[in-house]
Amino acid sequence: MSQEQQLPSTRSRAKKKVETPPLFKVLMHNDDYTTMEFVVEVLCAVFHQSDTAAERTMLAIHFQGLGHCGTYPFAVAETKVQEVRSRARKAGFPLRCSIEKE
Repeated sequence: MSQEQQLPSTRSRAKKKVETPPLFKVLMHNDDYTTMEFVVEVLCAVFHQSDTAAERTMLAIHFQGLGHCGTYPFAVAETKVQEVRSRARKAGFPLRCSIEKE
C-alpha cells in the first residue's frame, strides 16, 4: 500500500460533538377521584421514589394541582406517562400525566 492509499490516522479525523438529548418533566395532575394511596403507589412503582418522596409529591399534587414526578429524555418520559395511564385505567382512576420540556 502506497502512502497515497493509506487511511487517515485517528488523530487527523475530526471529532464529532455529541449533544445530550433535551430533558422533559413528567407532571401528574390532581383529580377528585384518584386516591392518595394509589398516587403514592404509582410514584413508588413507576418513578422509583421513596415512600417519603412519593408522599411529598402526592401532597404537592393534591394541594397545588400539579406535581413534578421526574425529569427524563423524551422517550423515557413518554413511556412513564403511558405506564401511569395504563395502571390508572386498570384500577379505574382518571389519573392524568403530562410532559413538559424543561
